[in-house]
Parts: sequence; structure tokens; C-alpha cells
Amino acid sequence: MTTYNLTVHPIFLDFIENELLTELEIDAEQFWSNLEELIETLTPDNRKLLAIRDELQQNIDAYHRERRGQPWNADAYRQFLSDIGYLEESAEQIQIETTNVDPEIATIAGPQLVVPVSNARFALNAANARWGSLYDALYGTDVIPSDAGRAPGASYNPQRGDSVIEYAAEFLDRAVPLRSGSHKDVVAYNIDSENDGASLSIELSDGSDTALGNSEQFAGYTTNDDRRAILLKNNGLHIEIQIDPDHPIGKSSAAGVSDIVLESAITTIQDCEDSVAAVDAGDKVGVYRNWLGLMRGTLTATFNKGGRQLTRELNEDRDYISAAGGALILPGRSLMLVRNVGHLMTTDAVRDANGDEVFEGILDAVVTTACALIDIHDRAQRVNSHTGSMYIVKPKMHGSAEAAFADRLFTAVEDMFGLDRYTLKIGVMDEERRTTVNLEQCIREVRHRLVFINTGFLDRTGDEIHTSMVAAPMLRKERIKEQPWILAYEDRNVDVGIRCGLPGRAQIGKGMWPKPDEMLQMVQQKHAHPQAGANCAWVPSPTAATLHAMHYHDVNVAAVQKELAKREMASLDDILTPPFGDPKNLARDDIQQELDNNAQGILGYVVRWIDQGVGCSKVPDIKHVGLMEDRATLRISSQHIANWLYHDVCTEAMVLETFRRMATVVDEQNADDPTYQNMAPDFDNSIAFKAACDLALKGCEQPNGYTEPLLHEYRRLKK
Repeated sequence: MTTYNLTVHPIFLDFIENELLTELEIDAEQFWSNLEELIETLTPDNRKLLAIRDELQQNIDAYHRERRGQPWNADAYRQFLSDIGYLEESAEQIQIETTNVDPEIATIAGPQLVVPVSNARFALNAANARWGSLYDALYGTDVIPSDAGRAPGASYNPQRGDSVIEYAAEFLDRAVPLRSGSHKDVVAYNIDSENDGASLSIELSDGSDTALGNSEQFAGYTTNDDRRAILLKNNGLHIEIQIDPDHPIGKSSAAGVSDIVLESAITTIQDCEDSVAAVDAGDKVGVYRNWLGLMRGTLTATFNKGGRQLTRELNEDRDYISAAGGALILPGRSLMLVRNVGHLMTTDAVRDANGDEVFEGILDAVVTTACALIDIHDRAQRVNSHTGSMYIVKPKMHGSAEAAFADRLFTAVEDMFGLDRYTLKIGVMDEERRTTVNLEQCIREVRHRLVFINTGFLDRTGDEIHTSMVAAPMLRKERIKEQPWILAYEDRNVDVGIRCGLPGRAQIGKGMWPKPDEMLQMVQQKHAHPQAGANCAWVPSPTAATLHAMHYHDVNVAAVQKELAKREMASLDDILTPPFGDPKNLARDDIQQELDNNAQGILGYVVRWIDQGVGCSKVPDIKHVGLMEDRATLRISSQHIANWLYHDVCTEAMVLETFRRMATVVDEQNADDPTYQNMAPDFDNSIAFKAACDLALKGCEQPNGYTEPLLHEYRRLKK
């Protein structure tokens, strides 16, 4: 349907005019007129930025071709990158100036979930993961061993339960220690009323009385019959000790403790990008409709579980009496950010005056903001931002000019909807090399909006391989993780963030834990993220968020950041040294093993993306370990094969044979899925198989090594 000089897909037009604008009381003609003007103004700049990406990559490729076989010269390479404008001139030190930021982003350090907003049930689970049962998280995962009679079983196992309670008590002893004794010996948590509020006194099993080592950690309590609880606080995070002597667990506790509930996923990124398979107008409407429901506070999801039909909705806030005696209301939900797509892709939801699909990132900014107006104007049934801000995470930007373009886009959207300047906040994902080496300059361009920077190893590695594609073959993937460039990249992101004034104003984040079933490993290893100065880090599930929350009780991130501010900046030269390998040192079996690993991972993810439209899922790896996969993991695997093909480490025949053999493995891994369509043996008629192969065989020619163009092409074909 033609609206002004725009051609709008009927499904999209119906959503905008009959669902979105009617509630916002925005005139449809004015909306389409403003959108047309915004698209006409910004589209040429978007195209220019993509052309610059291509031009820079062509220059880098030419540089490496001319020096094929020569020793690596870091000084010459750095000078070359400066000469072509890839490496930008250093600017004067700046401090971000972001205001009106919710405390969940500005001052509270804690776990962060990322979830496909296209799946209403998952989106609600994540939004409601602000609070999580520590007892459940421990009992249901491998953090508690299954030996010595502690296997979970079909019914409650008291021996396993005892280990859970002991583990939780040890955590409490670290986070909210007693003046004397241990939480495992408590027989009563007592609220003592005082003239100016209340205090907490504690009885131990030996008959003695004690108290918290720091009385200020007592934050409040409840006296409701349905929820009696003691509220404690440590490092900005709350702990709720629930008391119910009649509860099956509370009966076995001398103090009647039935659960320990942790403030867990402080923030959640509702994702429109890497974890979503949205390839056309219908898909985009599904994404936008769920985001609108979240911003209204009305989204629900009905599903069957254990033979029962359940309906999920957003949690209400939590009421307490504060230690000072007044009312205390804590958020019942994560603060939600939304991740828009980057600058590359286009969508058929709207076509411009020339009949071209409009840039999807431009449309995302307009529509996700329009959905959030309900919350911004304080009309939502469940409030998200209490400061009237909206938080947009912007991925896959290359350098400061692209960050500046995002700032102009957000300004135009604010003007379109009559919003105060800098209502729209931005999260900059440091996942492309040109952003990494120019991060300070990128921050400068969005200093009035910035609320978030983070690292993402997989996308960053994919871009690392593609940028240096023609220079030399890369190391095996596991070896790449051990090289100086990745360590320097992780450290420099924190260094720049601290020096640019993010502590106390914005998040410095770290990437995802990829193994949702390996929670013991996560608990043992992910403490490294807050210890590295990150005040948020990604986790794959609400359960993981609850377990990861313990790390932020053990580590005071604000204090860590103050110490890190004194260290020397991580080396830029290390970051600019690619992880080259020497294929002569690899046996044929090693090469084949790497191909098997890459091909199996690509196929396992792509077959669900293409055939079922699933953008993020737990995919078994070649050893049958479930891994959270999205387009970032796909990018590194496909680029790695493309690099080895380019440098004759392997042949196309080897790659195709590997894909065919691994397709059978993936088919077997999905044998229990009644909706799954086998790829083998009819490879010629499997669109998913063709897509997977093309991602590797055509990897060199993909823009910056991105997988979206091919995935969208083949998914549309499948649909």
C-alpha cells in the first residue's frame, strides 16, 4: 500500500495504524509523513557508511596481498591503518555526560539477560528474572553434585536439599556475615520494633544472640501472611530470606527458612537482532508487537507445561517495610533495554520512493521508540524506566562515524515524537575491530546518550578473521582465544570505559556464558567478569542469572573499577596483531577435526534458523554439549572455514564432504523433534544445507563476514 512516497507492507501498516498509533493518539498521516522525511534524510548517509566499510576492507586486502609472505611489521601496519582512516586520530580525553539514567544501569552491578523478543514466553521469563530462588537454582543444576545420594530424582531428595541449604548458608556468610556464628546455625531471625523503625536480631542454635556484622545491610522486612521475609542488601543487590515454618523446606529449617531469593537479572536486553530470525514484514510485526506489549506492561504468554495450561505475565513490584519504618517498593522486573539491528540490513516492511527496501536499523529506531512512548509518558501498567528514558543497544557499528550516525538517527526520532533531547539512550557494542581501536572516539560521538559498552568475543573474532582474511591463515578457534589480541581487547574496553567516566553512569559489560547446562563451570569461572571491572555480564537463563548474582556479592565492582583506573591502558599494538597460524604445523587429522567442529556447529544452528525460524537456541555441539548459539557464533565458524579455504589449508571438496557427513550427525541430534526436517541424504533439496554451505564457501565475499544476508535470503526462500 502506498502512503505518501512510501510503499508499506499491509501487515506492517495494519500493526502501525490499528495497534500502535491508536493507543498513542498519534495521527497516522503525520506518522507516515515524518517517517518518509526521516528515511529520505538518513538513507544516503547510511549507504555512504556501508560504502566506507567496503572501501576500507578493499584497501586492507590490497595491503596484505602486496606483502604476502613478508614478516609481520606492526609499525608499518599501524601507519597504514592511520593513512587510510581506519585508525582514527586520538582525541582529547572526554567524560560521558549522560543523565536521567535508572540505577539498574548507573549504579547497580549485576547479571544481564539477552533474550529474543520474538518469543513472548522467553521475553517474559527474562523480564521477570529480576528475582530468583537460589534454592531452586542450586537444586536444579550441577552446582550441587549428584554423588553420595544427592541425585535430583523425580521427587524431592532431602540429602540434595541439605547440600543446597548448606551451600546457600555459606553464601550468606560471605555476603551478609554475622557478628558471630554462621547463618547455618540460625534458629530465628527476629524483627525488633524500635521508635524509628526496626532492627534485626538473630538467635543461634547454641542459645546465643547475634546480629549482622554490618547493621546497615538490614534493608527491610515483610509481615504478609503469604510472604514473610527478611530483606538484606550487599553491594547494591538485595537478598530476601523467606520464612515459612509450614513450607516443606521451611519445616526442616530451625529458623523456618523456606527459600533464599536473590535479586538476579538487574537488566535484560530484549533482542531484535542476533537471536531473532526476522526476515520480512510479518516477522518484524511479531517482534514489534511483543516489545509493545512489554512497554505497555500487558504482554502475556499462554503455554502447556506438565499437562497444565499456564499464562505468564509481567511480575508486579515487591512491597516491604523498610528498616527505617516506611514503605519500600522494589522493582519486580528487570530494567529492559531493546537491541535494534545494525546499519547493514534492509526490510520489506517499508520501501522508499525508489522502491528500495528501507534500512532496518532506521525502522527499528522509529518503531521500538514509538512502542516505548507508553512507558516514557508513564502510562504503562508495569513501569520499565522510572526516569522516562528508553534504552537502545546498537550493535555492529564500525568506528566513530557510524556511532555519530546512530546519534543523528536517535535525534531525528526524538524530534519525530516530540521527546526531550537525549531521552533515547544508547548502548554501544564493542564487537567490531574498527570500533575497538577507536572506542574512545565512538564514545565521544554519543557521550550525551551512552549507557552501555560491552565486549563480544564471537562477533569480534568473526570481524578479526574477515578483516585480515587475505593476510594469512588463522589459528584453530580454541587457540585464537588464547592470543594477546583478545586479552588486550577485553581489558581495553574496560580501560576506555573507566577513563571516559562510565562508572556511576553506565554499564561496562562482558559477554555470554555459552553453556546453559554447565552451571558449575559458570559459577567457578564467571567471577572473572566482575573481577575484570565489568558491572554487568551476559547469562543464558534466569537460573544462570541467579547463580551469577552471587559473584556480584563477592566482588565490589565499583571498588575494582577504582583500582583498574590506575593501571596502564591495554596495548593497541596487541589488539592490531591478528591471530595468524601456521598450517604447516597442523596434521591432516587436526585440520579435519577443526572442519568437523565448525561445520557441525554451523549446520546445527542454521537448520533451525532456516527451517523453523529460530534465531537462538541450545544447539548440541559435536560432543553433544548444549551451547547457546546465535548469529555471532555462526559468524566466527563460517569465517574460519572461509579463511582456511582461501589459504588452501583445506579444499572445497574437503569442506563439502565434511558438511555432508556432519549433516547426518545433526539430523541424529534432532531425531526427537517432530517438526525437524532432515538434511541428509537429499542435500540438493535442503535449503538449510545449502545455506550452511554457502556461509562458508562464500564467506570471503560477505560484507564484514556477516551471516545475515545469506540467512535472510534462504529463510525467505524457505518461507
